[in-house]
Amino acid sequence: MSNEKEAVALSSVFASAAMTIMKLVVGLMTGSLGILSEAAHSLLDLGAASLTWFAVRVSDQPADEKHPYGHGKIENVSALIETGLLFVTSAWIVKEAVQRLLADRVEVETTWYSAAVIVVSIAIDFFRARALTKVAKETGSQALEADALHFSSDIWSSTVVLLGLGFVAIGWEKGDAIAAMGVAGFVCLAGWRLGKRTIDVLIDTAPEGVAERVEELASVTPGVARIERVRARPAGATVFVEAVVKVGRGLSLDQVQAVRDAVRDAIRQDMPEIDPLVVAEPLTLDDEDVAETVRVAATNLGHGVHDIGLYTLGDRRHVGFDLEVDEALSVADAHEIASTLEIILASELGTDIGIDIHIDPRRNRVA
Repeated sequence: MSNEKEAVALSSVFASAAMTIMKLVVGLMTGSLGILSEAAHSLLDLGAASLTWFAVRVSDQPADEKHPYGHGKIENVSALIETGLLFVTSAWIVKEAVQRLLADRVEVETTWYSAAVIVVSIAIDFFRARALTKVAKETGSQALEADALHFSSDIWSSTVVLLGLGFVAIGWEKGDAIAAMGVAGFVCLAGWRLGKRTIDVLIDTAPEGVAERVEELASVTPGVARIERVRARPAGATVFVEAVVKVGRGLSLDQVQAVRDAVRDAIRQDMPEIDPLVVAEPLTLDDEDVAETVRVAATNLGHGVHDIGLYTLGDRRHVGFDLEVDEALSVADAHEIASTLEIILASELGTDIGIDIHIDPRRNRVA
């Protein structure tokens, strides 16, 4: 994919260079501002295409210590620079067009080759835009997408210039300058669309629909009790996603890892362009019984329990169990552990259930 991106970007450089020279020569020969403005536009495209070629070469480099999220955003920086160039070119075209509209007389020569160069330009723009769009969709490259946008806008602007030459041919010389202003309008429109998308990426605007889709995939994964939050940030062709899911706290570490892997695999299979990070946090489930609560609380303290029993004394329910502690502990240390566990269970089970803990010293090794 990297070689394909570089190849199509490099071919755009050559295409832009050829069109720039061709339009410049014909524009100088005929004096057509419309064609000269198109030459300036093609020169801009040459710079943009060269920048795109450089960007796609750098963006595919792997992540390193200074760039843990990779180098993908170089493509977005490239697109932002292209946007600035688009508006600068538009301003120059409008300035020249206004001067010609205010002038008493402007000499513009309409020839068959002035029209031919525009027709050839439209054909080249069409095939370049199609090739760039195809590879951009396959690779998710925003730099190539920006380059395709340039060539697509050129098709419309060249059509406007061709129309302007037609006006000149029938005797309305001001039509050339008006056509040039039409070119500037198309360039500004392309720049606005490109700039908005580029800035959204650079300020980490979440891609539309990605978070919602990740939530859908995670929510139907076995073992996921709830979706806590999902964050998404684009970087070049990759979208980095952080998903925090809640799982039952009674699950073992292996089971929790299996849930995380299942969520990650589901996301990658559905959206290959996403690099997901799945974090699992414990949650007390509604159907968790008293015995499970006791086991989890003891395990969190690093101790085991056994012989858990539920019984009623008078009007109050009780839970009793044996707490396993190291036989080397002093009575005071063992009692402190039991007291800590009792406080934790009281906060989780409430005051309606009594807690009876029996300390059971256990050997930590076989003699």
